[in-house]
Amino acid sequence: MQISSIIGLVLGIVAVVVGMILKGAPLIALKNSAAFMIIFVGTAASLFMAFPMSEIKKIPSLFKILFLGGKKLVDQGEVITMFMDWASITRREGLLALESKVEEIQDDFLRSGMRMIIDGNDQEFVRDVLLEDIHATEERHKAGALIFSQAGMYAPTLGVLGAVIGLIAALADMSAMEALAHAIGAAFIATLLGIFTGYVLWHPMANKLKRLSKQEIQIRMMMLEGLLSIQSGVSTIAINQKLSVFLTPSDRAKLDKREGAEG
Repeated sequence: MQISSIIGLVLGIVAVVVGMILKGAPLIALKNSAAFMIIFVGTAASLFMAFPMSEIKKIPSLFKILFLGGKKLVDQGEVITMFMDWASITRREGLLALESKVEEIQDDFLRSGMRMIIDGNDQEFVRDVLLEDIHATEERHKAGALIFSQAGMYAPTLGVLGAVIGLIAALADMSAMEALAHAIGAAFIATLLGIFTGYVLWHPMANKLKRLSKQEIQIRMMMLEGLLSIQSGVSTIAINQKLSVFLTPSDRAKLDKREGAEG
């Protein structure tokens, strides 16, 4: 579960509600069905206009990733340890000795790459195929993040539209000043909702999807380099040095400490 998404959503709502209380704004003003209609239905309409149905259908799964978490990624330290073990087996028994390990691999990308190198494919071919796979995955992820990024652009503008509509309705009858003041205040609820959803929900959600994508792509790049290193027959020390560059200094230190303890 992406607990940070839930914390962010709760904090965002609390910030608006408590802020309104501290400013003396009545919370009952948020009970404005017209404003919710303009912002949420209007944003949905904009997305339907902006994206093909094939991408719109992915929105529920994107929400699932944002709040429940997507595919569990392999720990980078575990990736390095795994490739070091495989390199040791390869140097002792040959590349075909890894054939028994293929079905144990849970990650589809890694399993496909392992099969290609065991089948004796040319290294350039393996690199090209796996890089194309990574590129295609990255493009799919970008398309998902773009939906929320665009929603973040549309919502604040629709908030202005909602305020204009509210002001038109308020100024249509200026006979009662108290009612007019109330109507003007209600008109700006759409602006509040537009800004809130745009900059507290949609833009941050797009950013989180981009960050999650970057983490997955980085792990796949590690796997690619590891597979090509095994195919080249490099040593376990060389693989460790090559793949450790993907780690932060602190994670690198933890891996070295763990390997020292196991050794």
